[in-house]
Amino acid sequence: MNHTDEEAYAALRGCDMAPNKTAQKLLLQGAQNAWDMLSEEQSQKHITTGSGSLNDILGGGIHCKEVTEIGGVPGVGKTQLGIQLAINVQIPVDYGGLGGKAVYIDTEGSFMVERVYQIAEGCISDIMEYFPCHHDKASSGQENLQPESFLAGIYYFRICSYTEQIAVINYLEKFLGEHKDVRIVIIDSVTFHFRQDFEDLALRTRVLSGLSLKLMKLSKAYNLAVTAGPIRAQID
Repeated sequence: MNHTDEEAYAALRGCDMAPNKTAQKLLLQGAQNAWDMLSEEQSQKHITTGSGSLNDILGGGIHCKEVTEIGGVPGVGKTQLGIQLAINVQIPVDYGGLGGKAVYIDTEGSFMVERVYQIAEGCISDIMEYFPCHHDKASSGQENLQPESFLAGIYYFRICSYTEQIAVINYLEKFLGEHKDVRIVIIDSVTFHFRQDFEDLALRTRVLSGLSLKLMKLSKAYNLAVTAGPIRAQID
């Protein structure tokens, strides 16, 4: 076993695959009623993608308590969509949004603050266009409708290796417990460092599966959306 494999196995153990006390408590409470599950799903608000057609395909937008995998060839717009979601999740509740904040985990260095600012300006412009009368009445919310406020609502992590990525995802539970207003976690992208640094494909699949389970648990425990692209590693 080489040094890389040892690090990977250690990281995989850090994913905490064993059920924790919270999960055991939920299991002991018994099965959930399917009707209640449907009612809960229908009552959930979604995070708009900014595209009506894409929202329709996704059943209203990006769902909370779910992990949404975003795939596509380079240049198709995955990063653009991730930034858009980091802005849209912050749309105030008075204007049909969630009024939450975002965690953006950047593994490729493609996050551009100037572009984020432009998208925030566009989002504010759309709000002003679609809710002109409501905006005039809700003067208390006008102070939050500034590009600077939207940028301040994005917690940014720059990742330079797969070990840093695993460490940050393991740290998310503590971070989300301290920042309960976070409603979306965006990872752009999950497999970037794993494709470059991993030679053991079986081990890579196990580690990525562990991270995927961790993200699903976090999305349900903290009622937030997770978007990641893509989670399943491609064989080069």
